[in-house]
Amino acid sequence: MIDVHAHFADEGYEFPAEWEKIGAAGVQKVILAADTLAHAKMHAEFCKTHDGCYFTVGVHPSELENFGRETVETLEEWAADEKCVAVGEIGLDYHYGGEDRAAQRAAFEAQLNAAEELSLPVQIHSRDACADTLAILREHFGRMKGGFLMHCYSYGAENLPEFLELGAYFSFGGVVCFKNARRAVESVRACPMDRILSETDSPYLSPFRGEKNSPANIPVIVEKLAELKGVSFCGMLEAIRANAAALFPKLR
Repeated sequence: MIDVHAHFADEGYEFPAEWEKIGAAGVQKVILAADTLAHAKMHAEFCKTHDGCYFTVGVHPSELENFGRETVETLEEWAADEKCVAVGEIGLDYHYGGEDRAAQRAAFEAQLNAAEELSLPVQIHSRDACADTLAILREHFGRMKGGFLMHCYSYGAENLPEFLELGAYFSFGGVVCFKNARRAVESVRACPMDRILSETDSPYLSPFRGEKNSPANIPVIVEKLAELKGVSFCGMLEAIRANAAALFPKLR
């Protein structure tokens, strides 16, 4: 089993106990997603001593203080690491209001350009910014040789075809297990089997409300995805494994 998007840096997990728990749950591979360069560095260090653990490098749209050319140069340098499988999580977040949208768009494009030069896939964070996200991705269509993932996809089944036309993969997490998660459920049902992936976004969005999330919860999420798609648990696992290998070639 694979968790394509989780966070460990500064999240208060107790290691090695947490890593042992993840392995005991049958999760063989975890991709640790960066929101800052500092966290990417912490994840890179963790990956050096943990088999089956990989990382991304990138700056989240809500963490852009001091973002500049040096940031991109560092990203490009660290991306050469054999365990760096993608650029991310990058994108747009207009959820809270008052954000500098122009700065978010500029940082998103700069990091997309870097990913294109590196031929690496991209993990995209997009919240309450569907139109702008699609517009930027359309501008880059044909240049994103590594492909891209809509992490924790939240825009609903009605927008899914627009992202699919651009070559998107989609990852779903604990939200699909919530009783009131109609939009997420509809999106899973609309998502082609060759484009679906599993994530936790740990420590956030646990399938068990009120609890801290962990990649150890991936089996619960995969079981729900299989139920929603009308396939067996093993069938869903095989699809996710194939999709992860296709999107993240450095995942071994």
